[in-house]
Amino acid sequence: MNFQLDFIEDKVEFYEAHDIKTLEKKINAQIEVNKAILLKVHSVSHQMHVDENGRTLYSAVVHFKANKM
Repeated sequence: MNFQLDFIEDKVEFYEAHDIKTLEKKINAQIEVNKAILLKVHSVSHQMHVDENGRTLYSAVVHFKANKM
């Protein structure tokens, strides 16, 4: 029986929240999860949008890359 392991080298995740603190908590929680599969943050991009009712929506894209050993 042969086992083949495929390693994740790149992963892009998207997040959104109505306040910046919640967005930060979501991202930090996922950073810890991705550390377990040997991924680290490569880059982060974020935006803020205000709708017609004055509510804000924060969004972020986080690019994770494999740790080089």
